[in-house]
Amino acid sequence: MPRHFKPLAALFALTLAACATPETPPPAAVQAPPPEPVAQPEIATGWTAKDPVRATEFMIAAANPHAAKAGFDMLKRGGAAIDAAIAAQAVLTLVEPQSSGIGGGAFLLYFDDETRRLTSWDGRETAPAAATPERFLDDAGNPRGFYDAVVGGVSVGVPGVLRMMEAVHAREGRLAWADLFEPAIALAEGGFAVSPRLHQMLAAEEHLPKMPAASAYFYGEDGEAPPVGTVLRNPELAATLRAIAEGGADAFYEGPLARAIVAAVNGAERNPGDLALSDLAGYEAKERPPVCISYRAQLVCGMGPPSSGGIAVGQILGMLDTVSPVLVKDPLSVRTAHFLTQAERLAFADRNRYVADSDFVDVPVSGLLDKGYLRKRAQMIRPDSLIPNPRPGTPNGLSQQAAALGDGDALELPSTSQVSVVDKYGDALSMTTSIENAFGSRVFVKGFLLNNQLTDFSFSPRDEEGRPVANRVEPGKRPRSSMAPTIVLGQTARPVLVTGSPGGPRIIGYTAQSVMAAVDWDMDPQEAASLPHVQSRGGPTELEAGTPAEVLAGGLRERGHTIRVTDMTSGLHIIAMPEDGPILGGADPRREGVALGE
Repeated sequence: MPRHFKPLAALFALTLAACATPETPPPAAVQAPPPEPVAQPEIATGWTAKDPVRATEFMIAAANPHAAKAGFDMLKRGGAAIDAAIAAQAVLTLVEPQSSGIGGGAFLLYFDDETRRLTSWDGRETAPAAATPERFLDDAGNPRGFYDAVVGGVSVGVPGVLRMMEAVHAREGRLAWADLFEPAIALAEGGFAVSPRLHQMLAAEEHLPKMPAASAYFYGEDGEAPPVGTVLRNPELAATLRAIAEGGADAFYEGPLARAIVAAVNGAERNPGDLALSDLAGYEAKERPPVCISYRAQLVCGMGPPSSGGIAVGQILGMLDTVSPVLVKDPLSVRTAHFLTQAERLAFADRNRYVADSDFVDVPVSGLLDKGYLRKRAQMIRPDSLIPNPRPGTPNGLSQQAAALGDGDALELPSTSQVSVVDKYGDALSMTTSIENAFGSRVFVKGFLLNNQLTDFSFSPRDEEGRPVANRVEPGKRPRSSMAPTIVLGQTARPVLVTGSPGGPRIIGYTAQSVMAAVDWDMDPQEAASLPHVQSRGGPTELEAGTPAEVLAGGLRERGHTIRVTDMTSGLHIIAMPEDGPILGGADPRREGVALGE
């Protein structure tokens, strides 16, 4: 981690007038990007300038002030990082219901300073035992429309976040499990003021008002979204959380609450599901090997399969680590944007071919992150021209099964949240948590929303050549994700950076760019979180609308890029721990999150 931080002001000195200058007509597109939806994972709801937060003992950064305060209070009471994360997640279920909650899943990285051990935890949802590869095909055998599949019970996977948090708490927690739910229970009973972001999300939402249980809670009798500042109470969620506080995760996966979940899924007004009580009772959170790669003498560690996030972020940084740092030394230069987006396009080609649930598919993780392989991939990047059609490579260790896979992608529009924590014991946590689309499946039960994570599977089980797709639906399988909770270890093998973001497949680019901001560009966490976004998910190069990134369009077009200027609703929460200075925290100005520390 760099020891000094340079201000970002010079970058933003680029005038807005330059950003708004009419663009010259683009040349003929070099690549034909696949059609993508106009919709964002979450709508853009404005920008709030924020200052970096400094602390000496502990810090949490989370997507809502209520959630961050709940986690802060646990840290203040002597809690560990996992205690703070559980308290924050319980509150996020209430105050940021569109993004995450106990009805969803998560991935989590945890560094234990006493043992110097980094672990990664998989709380991803699973498909019911009754699921088949044709789950999201219509009667003619064609993939269904995204929202035709999302809304209702058929998209709901077995939630995993509670079981995962319980497993980590059993190993790392310092406070009593029941105490961690006190802030959320009190807030659910006493009420919270509807935030501007939640109001705008509810006002823009098309499907939630048509689901009676959800509509009765979220909307007024006139069908309108509650105005900003309206006090919203959720006694049903308070009762649910109290049961979990007293009975542990078993109270969720077995008994009356489990029966209510199954009834809501299978009795949904739209797309009834096929969830069984045995699906819930049999859910297991899994400890997985973290995936790590060296980058500029740091060790960048993330989540392995079934998430593609850690592998893809590692590949992007690994490819850029093989080129001269001079080529990517300026955050908002055409040259940096070109090299970064070409590495991203190559990483997404591998991701779409090889990455899925490793309990079902042989994922060549070591081969994909091998430095020799990444050096060969990076050599495909030409400084002045685009890679016309990036194809997946042939990494070492490719099994016959993996070699026979076809290309497959899934339309991810997840509504997700990032929690980053450092405690006074030196432990660090990065958790990315989600119910997938904004408001998930729209199925509302016992005060919370259920996920639609099964739509993260590829809708088509085979590609156009008839080859099986790695990320096809199968019973008990976990859908591929892009979530990328990340912890960077410095030269003393202790954390120097905790980062992660919501944003669907854009998470990969957001997270990689945040690591580069800290390591290459000497930025503090707030500068890194505020940096304009430039990225590619395999198709066009995307530039964040209304930011200095727009001025890169001309130079990138000259190199063959097809440009898309669009809102990018990241939610980065970043904590830096320089070895010779205070803890520093930053929260994305595009959302309502805050960093709190002491």
